[in-house]
Amino acid sequence: MKRRDFIKKAGLASAAAFAVPYILPSGSLFARTGNRKVNHVVFCLFAGGIRNIESVQQGESNLMVNMLNDVSGGFTAQDGIDGVLPTSPIGGSRLQDFGTLYKEFRFAAGSTGHYSGHVTAMTGRYQDSSLNLRASPPYPTIFEYYRKHNDSSITEDATKAWWISDSLGPYPLLNYSTYAGYGADYGANYIQATSLINNEGYDAIGLPKTFSTANDALAAELKGFCDGTFGSQFNASQTGVINTPENKVIIKQFIDEMFQDGLAGGGYNSWGFGNHMNGDLRNVFYAEEVLKKFQPELTVLNMQDVDVCHSNFTGYCNNLRRADWGVAHLWNTIQSTPGLADDTVLICVPEHGRNLEANTVVDSYGRPAFDHTNDSTSREIFSLVCGPSSVINQGNVVTSVEGESIDVAPTIANLLGFDVDIPTNMMTGSVLNSALV
Repeated sequence: MKRRDFIKKAGLASAAAFAVPYILPSGSLFARTGNRKVNHVVFCLFAGGIRNIESVQQGESNLMVNMLNDVSGGFTAQDGIDGVLPTSPIGGSRLQDFGTLYKEFRFAAGSTGHYSGHVTAMTGRYQDSSLNLRASPPYPTIFEYYRKHNDSSITEDATKAWWISDSLGPYPLLNYSTYAGYGADYGANYIQATSLINNEGYDAIGLPKTFSTANDALAAELKGFCDGTFGSQFNASQTGVINTPENKVIIKQFIDEMFQDGLAGGGYNSWGFGNHMNGDLRNVFYAEEVLKKFQPELTVLNMQDVDVCHSNFTGYCNNLRRADWGVAHLWNTIQSTPGLADDTVLICVPEHGRNLEANTVVDSYGRPAFDHTNDSTSREIFSLVCGPSSVINQGNVVTSVEGESIDVAPTIANLLGFDVDIPTNMMTGSVLNSALV
């Protein structure tokens, strides 16, 4: 072999032996094992427990005119179901056209409760009866996987991951787990905006509050959590997610701006729904503000207002319509924001369904109410995966039983390119490959 040919071939072999660093559009440089498909994922735990009968099956009419194509003649006005929201999709196209709809997704195991459903989707593992509603999950959340199994710029920057919930309860516990080697160091920034930022929340935080000595421990715990979440001198393992001093200033400024917006009446009032605004829509508004301000790579938000279905089916239908409009508005915001447009995948999945049989409560319009107590219908859900045409199959409808709640986290990991670095058997779900190009 000629010397020149030998050197050329040896050089090619050497080049193939080294991984080429992955360069993000933002300009950051780092080597990763997996291949990134997009740089941003938004995961919406959709609407607090809905039945496929009222959503993808469209039993009486299309209550989700922004997300789903009509199969039953469009939206039909009914007694008590308001017509304030538009009955044509935002921008003229439904979200279903921008991705893959799984009409027969499943929440296949575990209790069909809200916290169990959230934990399952955010950890990629079904939960057994030992799940503690007063404790963080026993296995890592998608936030921890994302921040730990990535380059140092992500591991050290908590503003790249956000958890935004509509209601408190146990949900603040979901930004990180108790699993050894993960935890607060790899958690997400958390806000419950509709309590923290609206007028009532501002008054509650801004005005003095007297605690009895019996509540001193609770007050200290709340202070520690808030201080830790937004960065402080407290130890992360005792308080919460730690932000860098620079990001702490930026986050504080952002929260102050949102406070002022709330005091002025709330920018969401520009949407024109007045008293028809609910917690879900306000949560979407603040999620949009987070996305525009921080452009996080991983954002998770939830909706809970359809949970009135336990006692008010008409209210459930109205809130389902609002949730549908809110997700479409979120998608529109993503596509109109430089840095997010055409580089973001949006995944929507209910945490669980609802029972086939009604309970004993009837609302003022004569409609029976429904709980979610582990029957087969309460395990029937759907999934909608929207994104760039180069990444996500467009206009694709999967009508067979395919996909489960535990598949969301592995799919997010695959989209952001860190799935191959997660230890084997940590997540038990699979990537939703039929949604991917």
